[in-house]
Amino acid sequence: MAKFIIIGERIHCISPTIREAMDTRNPEPILQRAREQLDAGAQYLDVNIGPAESGGEELMKWAVTLLQEHFDNVPLSLDTVNQKAIEAGISVYNRSKGKPIVNSADAGDRIRNIDLAASQDAIIIALCSKQGVPADNDERMTYCQEMLERGMEHGMDAMDMWFDPLFLVIKGMQEKMPETLEAIRMFTDMGFNTTGGLSNISNGMPRHIRPIMDSAVLAMAIQCGLTSAIVNPCDLRLMETIKSCDVVLGNNLYADSYL
Repeated sequence: MAKFIIIGERIHCISPTIREAMDTRNPEPILQRAREQLDAGAQYLDVNIGPAESGGEELMKWAVTLLQEHFDNVPLSLDTVNQKAIEAGISVYNRSKGKPIVNSADAGDRIRNIDLAASQDAIIIALCSKQGVPADNDERMTYCQEMLERGMEHGMDAMDMWFDPLFLVIKGMQEKMPETLEAIRMFTDMGFNTTGGLSNISNGMPRHIRPIMDSAVLAMAIQCGLTSAIVNPCDLRLMETIKSCDVVLGNNLYADSYL
C-alpha cells in the first residue's frame, strides 16, 4: 500500500498575509508558509489564488515558479476557478517530482476542468457534487460516474482522478458524516483514489476542539480507505495521527525511529 498523501493547505489567498504577498509579489511570506508545511511532512502544496479574474495567469505562473525553484520542484496543487490561470501554471510546471494537481472539477459547471487535466496529463480532484451538497451517496455515485466517464472519454487514467466525497461541516450537519465515510469506503472498493478538504469538518468549532475532531475523523476516513487529504500539516496532532495510521496499515514498514 502507498503512504498517505498530505496536501498542505496554507498557501491560500483567504489569509490576509498571503493575499497581500500575492498582490505585491512579495515572496517571503509564501516561502515561509511553504517551508513550514514541507518541514512538517507535506508532500504536495496547494496554491490557492482565489477567483483571480484579473491577472490570474501571471500570478499562478509566478507562484509555481517561485515555489518549485526554491523547493526542488515540489509538486503542487493548482487551486482556482480561473481555468486559464491553471493552464498558465502548468505551462511552467516542472513535473520531475510529481504531476500537477488541478483543484478541482465537479459534475456541474467545473466539469471542463477534467478535460483540462486530461489534456495536460495532470491529476484532477473530482468533487462529487453538482450544485450544492449532494443529497445522499446515490447522488455522489451518480456524479462520480459522470466525471469518470468524462475522464475516460478524454483518455485519463482513472488513478489520476482523485474523488472527493465532500467533507461537510459537522456543526450543523452532524448526521452527514457517517454517509461521507461510507462514500469513501465505496470509492475504495471501486479501486479509486480519494481526497478532500478535511478542515471543513471542524469549521465553527472552538479552536482547541478542531485538532481533536480533525484527527478523529481523519483516522476513521483512512480506515475507510482515504488515500490523501488537503490539511494543515503544521497541526502536530493531525500529523501524528497520519503517521500512526501509516504504521498500523503497513504503509510505513521501517518505522523504528518513530516507534
